[in-house]
Amino acid sequence: MSPPKSAAVTPAETAPFQGKHGIVRLINRVRVEIVDALDRELTRFDITAPQLIVLASVANMEADSAAAICKSISYDPGAMTRMIDRLEQKGLIRRVPHREDRRAMTLELTVAGKALYPQLLLAKETVQAQFLRGFSVEEARQLERVLSRMLDNRGVLFFRCIDA
Repeated sequence: MSPPKSAAVTPAETAPFQGKHGIVRLINRVRVEIVDALDRELTRFDITAPQLIVLASVANMEADSAAAICKSISYDPGAMTRMIDRLEQKGLIRRVPHREDRRAMTLELTVAGKALYPQLLLAKETVQAQFLRGFSVEEARQLERVLSRMLDNRGVLFFRCIDA
């Protein structure tokens, strides 16, 4: 059951939320720290946090092309092509011809990619647990709901691209 809709917060009313750092700045800071921690945790697999997002998008069948992944995570198409090239060179992903459109390529995990993916998810869960240390289960779920509502307010279709 969703919470009751209340009046929208106006820009003038956000002043009390600014505090020392402000909500937007804090969210960005948390994002930077999570990506850095995830990059450190994934080093042993020779994978980066952005590469994990691509692998997860393909593994979870949320996106099967570079264009679809770019759209879902607001990533530069040229950089995405290079990232997919690197993942292909590592033997974790492959491009296969699209069944219906000869001009298009579909992405899929290789056998090696499928074997590695569960280990990458464990690494992600380790980092998530570090950031949620001291949170109750209800607090973690509430945080998830609040962040999802923020995305909903922007009309962003969100999928859990790095969840199992």
